[in-house]
Amino acid sequence: MTTSTTTAKEALAAYPVRTPITVQWGDQDSFQHVNNVVYFRWYETARMKLFERVGFAGGSTVGPILASTSCRYKAPIHYPDELVVGTRVIEVGSDRFTMEMAIFSPRIGAIAATGEALIVSFDYTAQKKTALPVDVVTAIAALA
Repeated sequence: MTTSTTTAKEALAAYPVRTPITVQWGDQDSFQHVNNVVYFRWYETARMKLFERVGFAGGSTVGPILASTSCRYKAPIHYPDELVVGTRVIEVGSDRFTMEMAIFSPRIGAIAATGEALIVSFDYTAQKKTALPVDVVTAIAALA
């Protein structure tokens, strides 16, 4: 396999939050590549890193809830690999924001998958959506 000289820093320049992920042997399935479900676990880890950076990781009655998520697979990932998941916010509304994730594989020297997640601000006490906290909106803007 030919590995490109593209680095994670170059490939993920537009993604302010970067999360390293080590591919585990057990992440692969019987088709000898990482199973599609594993990508969503990696996205979950990356989302949490972004939530921590913007102060929306919990600890109050208002927090994030995942409304939808998607993944577009561009190239198979195999063990061993040391991935980097880049995360950024691409749209902010009054009670929600959309995140975009990209998984960079140094082994193949390219983005192996991209995804999106719609995050809604949720009041866990009242059990309904609510406005995004102002400090979270400010922190998201500062990431850009």
